[in-house]
Amino acid sequence: MKRTTWMLSLVLLATASLGAHAQELTGTLKKIKDSGVIVLGVRDSSIPFSYLDDKQIYIGYSIDLCNKIATAVQRELGMVELKRVYQPVTSATRIPLMANGTIDLECGSTTNNLERQRQVAFTPTSFVTANRILYKKNSGIKVLADLKGKTVVSTAGTSNIKQLTILNADRNLGMTILSAKDHAEAFLMVETDRASAFVMDDVLLASLAATSKNPGAYEISKEALSVEPYGLMERRDDPQFKKVADQAIINLMQSGEIVQIYNKWFLSPIPPTGVNLNVPMSEQLKAVIAKPTDSGDPAAYAVVPQAQQDAMKRTKK
Repeated sequence: MKRTTWMLSLVLLATASLGAHAQELTGTLKKIKDSGVIVLGVRDSSIPFSYLDDKQIYIGYSIDLCNKIATAVQRELGMVELKRVYQPVTSATRIPLMANGTIDLECGSTTNNLERQRQVAFTPTSFVTANRILYKKNSGIKVLADLKGKTVVSTAGTSNIKQLTILNADRNLGMTILSAKDHAEAFLMVETDRASAFVMDDVLLASLAATSKNPGAYEISKEALSVEPYGLMERRDDPQFKKVADQAIINLMQSGEIVQIYNKWFLSPIPPTGVNLNVPMSEQLKAVIAKPTDSGDPAAYAVVPQAQQDAMKRTKK
């Protein structure tokens, strides 16, 4: 009798625990559990992070990472099925659509910075790039100062266009700055000579040039205007979802699987044309994989040269 009572108590305790867990779900996890759907914000032309292939299917490095998170969420919620809906976003709409609950996770090429962290949150950084200038080789442009008095384009809603506007004023460059709806339109403006240059993250510039009609016609500046760490965007003040999403990315880093995913998109032929972008993993990203961070401070991504590290070690001896 006592054994039966004891076992019944355990069953009731377990049931109560499960009920409490379900009741405790909040924010994005609750939304997903209730709807049976996770909505992923995707981009049309952010090659190779998030873009449409020739069959109009969304593919890319960031989408692969988001799908890993979606699987982790499904497992966390104990769901047999979890429908994935791909919601197109632009640089201008991605933050508002995250804030108003339209999308649950943004799978694009979004810079994590301190200003944006006041509105949204980010998973650990999954790519590190730099803001540079793309121009035609015969344009005579090499550095930012060469753009004085010229027409320059960047994409609406990006940190790049904001930085470009500030530099234009601070350095009295007198540039005419155009705002494009997306990266593809911005590149087209340079291609058709409506703009002398396109200022954007270097990996996106390289991707657009490589997949253009005449890849050899373009050059990207050696001068870097800023460091741009990318993260997958999450809702702010949503610790339950962030814990699951962040751990999914950390697991990929710790297992080394993220290197395989990186190589698939940056060091191998990619759809739809089979071009190989041939972008080796940066030292900054290697450092993040070794020690994951979601910091929005560019200083967190400074890599100390090996010679300087050796000198520091000798000093400590």
